[in-house]
Amino acid sequence: MSKNLLAKRLKLPKVFILFIVIFLSCTSLIFINYFTIKILSANRAYVNGESHYSKGQKDAVRYLITYLYTEDASQWTLFKEEIRVPQGDGLARIGLLNNVDTEIIRKEFLEGRNHQDDIDDMIWLFRNFNHISFFKKAINEWEKGDSLIGQLSTVATKIDVAIKKTNRLDTDSKRVFLSQITVISDKLTINEREFSSTLGQGNRDIKMLLIYTNIFFIMIIICSVSIYYAVMVKRLLKSKQEIETKNDDLLIVNKELDRFVYSASHDLRSPINSLKGLVDILKTEENPEEIQNYLNLMESVLNNQDQFIKDIIDYSRNKRTKDTFEKVSLIQMVDDAIDQLQYIQEVKRITIKKELLVNETYSDKLRIRIIINNLLSNAIKYTDFEKEHPFIHIKTYRSSDLIVIEFEDNGIGISEKNQSRIYDMFFVTNKNKGTGLGLYIVKESLDNLKGSITVESQINIGSKFIVKIPYHSQE
Repeated sequence: MSKNLLAKRLKLPKVFILFIVIFLSCTSLIFINYFTIKILSANRAYVNGESHYSKGQKDAVRYLITYLYTEDASQWTLFKEEIRVPQGDGLARIGLLNNVDTEIIRKEFLEGRNHQDDIDDMIWLFRNFNHISFFKKAINEWEKGDSLIGQLSTVATKIDVAIKKTNRLDTDSKRVFLSQITVISDKLTINEREFSSTLGQGNRDIKMLLIYTNIFFIMIIICSVSIYYAVMVKRLLKSKQEIETKNDDLLIVNKELDRFVYSASHDLRSPINSLKGLVDILKTEENPEEIQNYLNLMESVLNNQDQFIKDIIDYSRNKRTKDTFEKVSLIQMVDDAIDQLQYIQEVKRITIKKELLVNETYSDKLRIRIIINNLLSNAIKYTDFEKEHPFIHIKTYRSSDLIVIEFEDNGIGISEKNQSRIYDMFFVTNKNKGTGLGLYIVKESLDNLKGSITVESQINIGSKFIVKIPYHSQE
């Protein structure tokens, strides 16, 4: 099998390729939207977690300041409860960085008052996207905030130790502690704002990226669908055109078939009627010489009938047989054709010259045989035996990418007005010599082979039929 044929067989139809493009685009769109929504959801969870972080820190500061001035133990308890919120988030961050067990991380996120349904997405986002610029910056701000929470816890511990040690702090000590708390709280406010701002900008960037990605894939899908419909419309138009062409061909074929049936039935019945008439005459004829003449006439009628049946068989084969390319020997074909026509008595008087310069080609053996047999048979039928040296010259040669087969004779020739009609079905120049199918079948066979035939002829001089068929060096 040639590489070109293999490539054609492996080549996917355009419509199938379009379906693949649409399927991949839709699949990609689904995955991209799914993971983008997952990222946005996890990002929202972190923003929401930051609000709990910020509220817990601010409430803790408020309770710590109240504890500083009132020295009420319940306020210290409330401070420890609220400071646990940002501390829980901080421990979760450290656990994520150190690949601690997921359940421990989940427990710390719950301490940070994050919703339990958001925690899995938060862990997934941190572990898979902590190297992304906006999220990396947010984690950095988170780390700074945890450091400030640690400083706030240290100051709170000092306040608690001082209160429990002295029972009452002096005004200066309170002022110093308050100043420290205020500084840390202000820094935390800035830090928390930066954390939220970074995640918010990340959300906006992801949203725009999602919009552009959706537009890109939707455009691919729209273009693919448009191309698909264009291809289908083109195919429908082509199919319509092919159907119209086939309908026209069918009309022509039906007309040819009607004509063929009419002419064939007429030509089949005429010899039978002739034979019946000759048989009736023979029944009453007693003269041996006349009987012999009538028998010769009957033989001629039967030979013509035999040729007509052969032509019908060739016509049928040519119509229903598909092209089958195989190795063909032109020399063998010509020799076989000559051998098959040796039974004709007049053939012995004809000089058949062969000049076969090309022998092998790859083509349809049946149709090549039909062409050679019919053209040789025609040359014999229309031989001018009044000439001293009747001849038929058969020649083959190459001309560029064509094989040329010539049949030249010095027979009775064809008039110029009939040369354009000799390939029509049932057209004959002499009803006693042909059926009108031979050259029609030759032309049909050459059309199948994408070949051609031309004729050069003069009355009483002779004829030359020139056949050209494509040359193929391999199957």
